[in-house]
Amino acid sequence: MKRNLFSLTLFSAILAASLSAQANPTMEKGGIVSTKDGRSLYTFDKDSKGHSNCTGGCATAWPPFAVTDASMADANFTVIKRDDGTSQWAYQGMPLYLYAGDANPGDMNGDNKNGVWHLVRNDMKPAAAKPSSGY
Repeated sequence: MKRNLFSLTLFSAILAASLSAQANPTMEKGGIVSTKDGRSLYTFDKDSKGHSNCTGGCATAWPPFAVTDASMADANFTVIKRDDGTSQWAYQGMPLYLYAGDANPGDMNGDNKNGVWHLVRNDMKPAAAKPSSGY
């Protein structure tokens, strides 16, 4: 009986640790932070913490990483409200985007696009910003 209780407790602890490790909406593979289905995530130099400046044609080319389950938010991955009222994921306050030019999981075609779009790397910090104009 004690052995079964111990095994159940150990299993529960391992399961809880596993779930908490996967609680945010992203994963890391090959040094790049991506969506759970492997699409690369980007930040935009013209954004500010908690606010997206990518709208209209920009948001068509760089779709916001839409929130489908806000319960996955944690200290690093938060939900911001866009000007159009939709919700978008942010990392440390910086809005996250996909790139329409990435056709397949693992594509990274948007990195350093126009000098203002950057992959989010495995150190979980957006790549260094380079001032430029355009999207």
